[in-house]
Amino acid sequence: MNDRDDHISPTAAPGTDEASRDIRRVSLWGVAVNLLLTVLKIGVGIVSSSLALVMDGIHSVADSITDVTILVGRRYWSAPPDERHPHGHGRVETLVTLVIGLLVLVTGVGLVYRAVTEIPESVGITSPTAVLVVAVASLIGKEWLYRWTIVVGERYRSTAVVANAWHHRSDAMSSIPVVIAVVGFWIRPEWHFLDPVAAILVGVLVGHAAREIIWPAVQDLVDTAPSRSTRAALHQIIEDTNGVLDTHAVRVRRVGAGLHIDLHIHVDPNITVHAGHEIATAVRQRLKKSDHHVVDVVVHVEPHDEPHD
Repeated sequence: MNDRDDHISPTAAPGTDEASRDIRRVSLWGVAVNLLLTVLKIGVGIVSSSLALVMDGIHSVADSITDVTILVGRRYWSAPPDERHPHGHGRVETLVTLVIGLLVLVTGVGLVYRAVTEIPESVGITSPTAVLVVAVASLIGKEWLYRWTIVVGERYRSTAVVANAWHHRSDAMSSIPVVIAVVGFWIRPEWHFLDPVAAILVGVLVGHAAREIIWPAVQDLVDTAPSRSTRAALHQIIEDTNGVLDTHAVRVRRVGAGLHIDLHIHVDPNITVHAGHEIATAVRQRLKKSDHHVVDVVVHVEPHDEPHD
């Protein structure tokens, strides 16, 4: 997830009706699948005395909440700039991403704590076949949701949707320890401790997924620059523009799904102000038409014979 700058389709259109429709559809499917899995996991887990499956079900509850969060938050972060938010509302998406990550982290910590305290009381799985069927169904269903959601998130450059996709993947992966615990219990019924151990592994996997969601969101909130390859590509676009003799103080930050850039260019000091303005306009247009979803550019024009830092 940290390399998202380099893996997003250049045809993305984050603010379109098509984007809203696709994100809404995949999120609604996410809610439906997660609610179904939640009922199955917790119900079968309780009946079968499988703590790992119950914990996996609680993870699905958290996944449902993130889908709802995206459904509600989408209309806010896609709103156009206004007087109070001249740079748009893109940071709302970053905040939603951070909330998703924190929710996943809290869920993971809770799963580990509960599983550790339950190890001494473990009595084994009473209906291993039912647990296995639900766990495999969850693995298949959540992996399908992950693949669909990650495509939508990357197509429309939505960090929140990409984060939710990884939440689906973590839910899918958290079913693997449950499957292992059931198979181990079939081989050696006295290994009843495998179920709470599997629950601990579920919590660890969820915690790792949380880190992958939270860290990029924090980087965006503190205005961390995009990847080195992205910055190099932007520099090349600027330097290749006709009339640009030099460039410096290029600052790039992410606001939601898009990049905001301010930069200084050096031009021939003998040209007219109008000609310098045309060069700056060309730089702005070339950056916005690039594959990096640049949504705002501020260009400062300076004479080439003027020293700069």
